Amino acid sequence: MKPELFILHGPNLNVLSERPARYGQQDFMPFFHSLAEKWRSVVQLILYQSNHAGDLIDKIQWIARRKNVMGVVINAGGLSHTSVSLADAIEVLTVPVVEVHLTNIYAREPYRHTSLISSRAEVVIAGAGFEGYAWAVEWLTRQRPA
Repeated sequence: MKPELFILHGPNLNVLSERPARYGQQDFMPFFHSLAEKWRSVVQLILYQSNHAGDLIDKIQWIARRKNVMGVVINAGGLSHTSVSLADAIEVLTVPVVEVHLTNIYAREPYRHTSLISSRAEVVIAGAGFEGYAWAVEWLTRQRPA
């Protein structure tokens, strides 16, 4: 059985292409499917998106109880800057976590400059667009014990 690698998406990340001025015209799903196809011989990529912090917290707690998880990539969207509860939930994970932001949060509004979940992540990737997810998956697959 291939290990699982979860990509967790927070609020509004299901409508990226509807905000073209910020995120461009590309939809995330075709990118995700190509990424999953590229890595299918190594890992099973599983995407979960919710616009609700509690749903993401429940999913993180569920992931923490699974035995075959390689790691978690999380883009919590605006919750990155506001949700102490989400940050606390990430602490229950015993697998590596990579935080991803499509845009450079430090070049945006001042309230976005602080991510409450960054201190819970082993790696933070910001400003690389969709490619940041590819880098995160690459990094996480290299953390797998021999």
